[in-house]
Amino acid sequence: MSTTAIVLIVIAAIVVLAIVFFLARKRQEAQLEERRGEAAETRDEAARKAREAEQARLAAEEQADRARAKQEEAASLQQRADEVDPDVDVDADADDTAEEREKV
Repeated sequence: MSTTAIVLIVIAAIVVLAIVFFLARKRQEAQLEERRGEAAETRDEAARKAREAEQARLAAEEQADRARAKQEEAASLQQRADEVDPDVDVDADADDTAEEREKV
């Protein structure tokens, strides 16, 4: 083989290696972009779930507030009924309630 043929083969090998390296690099960059896109989608979904959880928490707090208000209203009505009922001794019930609170 002549020196020229060897030089051409070496140059061709270098060009082929450069092309392979270039293509491998492009593929790696494409994979990184794909993973970045997937990560962005996952972050968006996580943010959406967090918003849904916060809305559910707020709704639960509102429902708990309404339940407490209804309990207070029921207790107030019960107290009013006891005050109106001639057969109920309101003072004795108040003492019982105070004693129960002291036990707790």
